[in-house]
Amino acid sequence: MGKNHKVRFEPVGVEIDVDEDETVLNAAFRQGVMLMHGCKEGQCSACKSFLLDGDLQMERYSTFALADYESEEGYVLLCRARAYSDLEVELLNYDEDMIRSGLPLVTFETTVEALDDVSPDITRLRLKLGESSTFRFHPGQYVDLRIPGSEDHRSFSMANTSAADGYLEFLIKRYPGGRFSGLLENEISEGDPLTATGPYGTFTLRVSSDRRLVFVGGGAGMAPILALLRQMVESRTEREAVFYYGARTAADLICASELAEIGEKLPGFRFVPCLSDSWPDGWDGETGLVTAVLDQREPDLDDSDVYLCGPPPMIDAGLALLESRSVPAEQVFYDKFTLTAASE
Repeated sequence: MGKNHKVRFEPVGVEIDVDEDETVLNAAFRQGVMLMHGCKEGQCSACKSFLLDGDLQMERYSTFALADYESEEGYVLLCRARAYSDLEVELLNYDEDMIRSGLPLVTFETTVEALDDVSPDITRLRLKLGESSTFRFHPGQYVDLRIPGSEDHRSFSMANTSAADGYLEFLIKRYPGGRFSGLLENEISEGDPLTATGPYGTFTLRVSSDRRLVFVGGGAGMAPILALLRQMVESRTEREAVFYYGARTAADLICASELAEIGEKLPGFRFVPCLSDSWPDGWDGETGLVTAVLDQREPDLDDSDVYLCGPPPMIDAGLALLESRSVPAEQVFYDKFTLTAASE
């Protein structure tokens, strides 16, 4: 263990202890302070902040996430920053309610309870929690699953709403040769142990808002959005909501029957599937990229909370669209699958 220092985050006035042997972001996770973050690897800039006072050093990071001129001006990535004195940091992107409702990070053991393929390249993985597990999470969050036989991990969002269920449910896209997802083909079986660490993520429903909800997802981005929709059913929310989901073909549409049931339980909910590559004869749904369908069908997004989850190209296109529409940044929430996770 290294020396311990204090880090104070402004303008929220939250203070944490940070050891020199850990990053500022990991120290916040450890103490249940949920700062905005994305890849946790210095590649996405979600945790970019400004150093007001103190001495820190940065681990290696991508200049796409933090340009050299920004670093010279005092901007830092909290996922790469190690404190070597007490620090005062200005948060640039934050949600005060989320910061204060964070849950402590824990590492815990699970057992594979079920595996089933829900599309040609997406597997539903269900992990059983131990009876003495203390793990808790908010719907929409994710955990890191350790790759068996390695210290490396991959990040996956839970599709269920609570660890009180006694299990965790994931929808995982399989990539050829993927270090974790490739194991789902025939190397991970029911009964196998898996180590998880979490919870991470700020892709959670802002229940204090009464604005209309617009969800946009693609591929395995279904998982955290499904968690939020399940939460809405459980809390019997009356907020109007629409879910635009992009798939390549009809075979890639997943969870359709449950989404139909959600529509019956939430009168203000609509599901809009979009097929981009091919569609069967008689298909009367939307075609094309999901962000293009969003653009066409949603002329007014100013008074909506917009949640996006999926692969980087979809998120980038969605964020560009929302910016061009001048949708306030505080009404936009996204979970962008990192290139590391995508390429495994």
